Amino acid sequence: MQLIEDLRQEHELIEQVVGSLRAFVTARLADQGDPADGARFLAFFRRYAGDFHHDKEEAVLFQALAERAEIPAARGPIAALTSEHRRMGGLLDAMEGLLGSPLSGSDRTRLQALAVDYSHALWRHIDAENSVLFPEAQERLRRFHVRELPSRTMTEAEAEAREAALALMARYPPYMDPEVHRGDGCVACPSFGTTCDGLEREWWTELEWEDMWDRMSSD
Repeated sequence: MQLIEDLRQEHELIEQVVGSLRAFVTARLADQGDPADGARFLAFFRRYAGDFHHDKEEAVLFQALAERAEIPAARGPIAALTSEHRRMGGLLDAMEGLLGSPLSGSDRTRLQALAVDYSHALWRHIDAENSVLFPEAQERLRRFHVRELPSRTMTEAEAEAREAALALMARYPPYMDPEVHRGDGCVACPSFGTTCDGLEREWWTELEWEDMWDRMSSD
């Protein structure tokens, strides 16, 4: 499905730019870097990652799962991932006044904590979508004879934000935090065990559970 392939490719850029944001924050904490670049990072995550990428997930993919594949939208993975989009947007809002301003001692501590929280949440969110949501969504839509979903091109503002981010990555080579837990499956999702019990418990039908036990017993 082309929409899902597009979303995967967009993830590749987004996760790199998150690493670049971390490198920029490290520079700001050392009173280095261009303070104006803070607004450019915010524009990327709001215009490209938010208005373009997250909107396609929510308004196209999630809506199709709920309306055409009988997947619950008010609980489980869709609700959890949508909530994460909102939470990460709130972290961006909290960073806005810090990224391009002179930093006091408490500001430095707060900016560092926000940047770590945001990057860890987004990296783990991307892993969960790539390894669980996208393959499961494609299979469930196929069962309901949905082979393709509409995508769209970027607006001028979204394209400009993307181009600016490519330049930012050249100035601030992406930092990949060894402290963040990344991996495949629901355990990589920030919502697992809190607002979502995992795809199998939230989405699977009795027939799917029976099929799994049959396959396990035959191994």
